[in-house]
Amino acid sequence: MTAETLDNAAATVEVHDVHKWYGSHRVLDGVDLTVRPGEVTVILGPSGSGKSTLLRVINHLEKPEIGYVSVNGELIGVRRQGDRLKELSERAILTQRSRIGFVFQNFNLFPHLTVLDNVAAAPVATGKLGKPEALELARELLGRVGLADRTAAYPRQLSGGQQQRVAIARALALRPGVILFDEPTSALDPELVGEVLAVIKDLAKSGTTLVIVTHEIGFAREIADRVVFIDAGRIVEQGPPAEVLDKPQHERTRDFLSKVL
Repeated sequence: MTAETLDNAAATVEVHDVHKWYGSHRVLDGVDLTVRPGEVTVILGPSGSGKSTLLRVINHLEKPEIGYVSVNGELIGVRRQGDRLKELSERAILTQRSRIGFVFQNFNLFPHLTVLDNVAAAPVATGKLGKPEALELARELLGRVGLADRTAAYPRQLSGGQQQRVAIARALALRPGVILFDEPTSALDPELVGEVLAVIKDLAKSGTTLVIVTHEIGFAREIADRVVFIDAGRIVEQGPPAEVLDKPQHERTRDFLSKVL
């Protein structure tokens, strides 16, 4: 696979028998998951079930003890050396991460940069675009998320919902093949949740591969092609929203949904 493999086109994500421990605590316990190109996969589960860790393993912010992840067939964070997997250099891993968008629940914007520069920074830093082209793209993307009039503002001058929309524009600026969302509305006041979900819904219609960890069940029902329920580090159940949310087969899924619906 070439370095361009992950760029632009909607990507396939494959998680192969991933195990992850923190000390003696097993956070992921043999997770297998395939996300098809252009598919919107929503991951649900109780707190501590391994949802966020799974996202971080996909872009190698966390290294699995067993198993591996591939995007469009390219191993993420490792390469094969005989029958073993060897860690890539940090530079190579950063290059791969630049092609896998990640939207954090707490925005992670640069406080000393304007909104425009926050969005333009990554394409310039990775060498994908020159500064003028990156600024032009940033303006276009900020318009797409409804913030064309806030380009000169700093993050502290924005509401939480606006900051998260900037974070989404920043993820889009690298033209990733897949975007991972880690509970993108959990840090927001309730009245601001809708504006962020509206942007994600629009993004879902564009054909980008999305993997979304969320507690918003109604949103999952509306947007997901597939819902994955994870508990104690294992995928318990997965399928179309109408099946998993309305006719769950597993007792653990039914118990979880009875408490959140």
